Amino acid sequence: MYLYLVQHAASMSKEEDASRSLSEKGIEDIRKISGFVQGMNIKVTHILHSGKMRALQTAQILEEHITDDMGVLGTDGLLPMDEPEIWHKRLNEMSENTMLVGHLPHLSKLSVLLLCNNKKEEIINFEMGGIVCLKRSEDRNWTVDWIIKPGMLK
Repeated sequence: MYLYLVQHAASMSKEEDASRSLSEKGIEDIRKISGFVQGMNIKVTHILHSGKMRALQTAQILEEHITDDMGVLGTDGLLPMDEPEIWHKRLNEMSENTMLVGHLPHLSKLSVLLLCNNKKEEIINFEMGGIVCLKRSEDRNWTVDWIIKPGMLK
């Protein structure tokens, strides 16, 4: 199973837009990332997002290049301060390749919990609009397969 953890792309400030929609830079960054990963032939069963506008818009742009019309779904447990154990448990029961579009610090805590069974350390430097790909082996252990960030692409 592959798990793709995506921190939403850059958004506007609350003063600019109360719903915190993606900024022009955020849209550009996630389109760049989407175009790049399209060439990697990534297939996911689900693109799940937190329900916040910036996560929804990030998921919708990724969907254009990744899924086979599965759509994007809002779900619980992906908000910035949600407990990572929620998704740790769910992921252990899943077998389908899945993409989660969310926020920090939640994604950072979830990644450490999956990789090290610890949620207090930080081991992955997430970037807005970036994707962290984790792979679960047959023995149910998670490893980092790859990371791509907007700043890495031209």
